Amino acid sequence: MVASHSSSSPNPHATDTDLFDQQREDWRRNPSIAFDAWLAKQHFRSSSADVYRAQWGAFLDWLKIRHKDLQTVDTATIANFVAELPIRKPQRVRYLRLIERVLDHVREIEIASTNPARSIAQDGEAAWRNARDNEPTGFLTSAERAALVGHLFSPLGDISSAQRWREKRDRALIAVFLGGGLKTGEARDLTISCVETGKPWVTIESANPAFTRRTRLSPFAVAVLDAWLAERRSSALAGNLVFPASPSGRPMHKATMLRAVDALIDEAGISQTRTARASPQTLRNTFAADLFESGASVELVGAWLGFVQMVSVNRLHRAWKSWHEEVESMQGLESTQ
Repeated sequence: MVASHSSSSPNPHATDTDLFDQQREDWRRNPSIAFDAWLAKQHFRSSSADVYRAQWGAFLDWLKIRHKDLQTVDTATIANFVAELPIRKPQRVRYLRLIERVLDHVREIEIASTNPARSIAQDGEAAWRNARDNEPTGFLTSAERAALVGHLFSPLGDISSAQRWREKRDRALIAVFLGGGLKTGEARDLTISCVETGKPWVTIESANPAFTRRTRLSPFAVAVLDAWLAERRSSALAGNLVFPASPSGRPMHKATMLRAVDALIDEAGISQTRTARASPQTLRNTFAADLFESGASVELVGAWLGFVQMVSVNRLHRAWKSWHEEVESMQGLESTQ
């Protein structure tokens, strides 16, 4: 008699291959139950888990109607699903991010190198983006960038030790967005081993080694990040994350990062002159703009930003050129008045 595998009670002596075989079968046989098991390991809040469960269920129902499953689903199918959702763009993004994240896990188990959801998420001109709430790609002007960089080096004043390390952490966070082009998720997961003191290179690791990359920090970002890492060591913060949320070393929440950006943008005096919010994405875009301005190739900018498809960096380059021409035109009008 052959013993059957159970996802809830795995054999303690099973090899990794055995476990992967078991998980493959779980996802093939019942992707809804497999998703629940995966979801339980993510430690989401119950309210968020309920939303994700509903989103995943809607995706599976859509696939079933079209006689597709997780093994046969392709890029076109996912693109059609997201494009047909009768919701605004931000909600479409959440669906797509969930599908991308789950398929990353499934494809890793399947030992496959491609995720059909990723190219959709990274395609800046995909049809699913044709929904309300689309906003033009934003950048900081050279004056705004200079003001923000200057503020990162301003004195901290008379503050407590707890306030001091958090302020230095937030300034370094801004520095890697603006001077390294990192995304919020990449900054949240960045570990100390990925950064060398005094060196401009930062390694952005991925669960799939094929997507691990390096980006080059601007000189100001190197200085601000080095100052923060020295403060982190002297404060004896736990863990190995570059940007911990607390002395215990737990990761920062995205909302905390957004608040930190808003606060520093405001303190630098930039928010008073802008009509659009300067988000971490705006800072990442500005990193790319600075490279374009200095003559860096589109291919190099795409590599440092982690774009897999050239269509995405080409779209960003076109947006920067249009924005740059508009800024120059406005400046020309002001000089003649």
